[in-house]
Amino acid sequence: MDERREALVLGIGNMLWADEGFGVRAVEALNSAYEFPTDVLLLDGGTLGLNLLDYIESSLRVLVFDAIDFGLPPGSLELLRDADVPRWGARKLSPHQNGFNDILALAHLHGRTPEAIVAIGVQPVTLDDFGGSLTEPVRARIGEAVELAANELRSWGLPGRRRAPGETVEELNSRSIALADYEAGRPSEQHACRVGDARLLETLVPK
Repeated sequence: MDERREALVLGIGNMLWADEGFGVRAVEALNSAYEFPTDVLLLDGGTLGLNLLDYIESSLRVLVFDAIDFGLPPGSLELLRDADVPRWGARKLSPHQNGFNDILALAHLHGRTPEAIVAIGVQPVTLDDFGGSLTEPVRARIGEAVELAANELRSWGLPGRRRAPGETVEELNSRSIALADYEAGRPSEQHACRVGDARLLETLVPK
């Protein structure tokens, strides 16, 4: 018998590279805002790539948050469904996108393709700020992305309960890398070169 979970909500990307962290921050925000039925798994997929195959194959429906290059104005938010989802790989931002499209292909070969798949993506502003955080145009869309996801899950018959103010929430990640703590603890641009090591860059400048 096929005992797959009802739904998987994934945030993918690398939070260390500015807007590349959108997916992870969005799934964290969804977890903070809503409690879902036990058969809905919210997961920080980070840059796990093919290691996510079992999670995908074990889920009837999959919703993914990610930074996606749509070629639109920075901060634009888009929702893709089913057959439209793999096309974002045509505009690759980072290695994890190759991995995700490979996962979908492998799941199809195994006869374990999810019945429904949705991607909620934001057009990034910058991806080359190592140690940076989300830019304001991207950060401003997280709340909207959360509500889009909650509505999609509701349409799948999996409504979430909006959490009460001050409610204790089990975090998806260590508190030390939560958005507020991450931003409070990272060095400023004046104290850390975030686009490359200045000592190395100096050696590349022609004398």
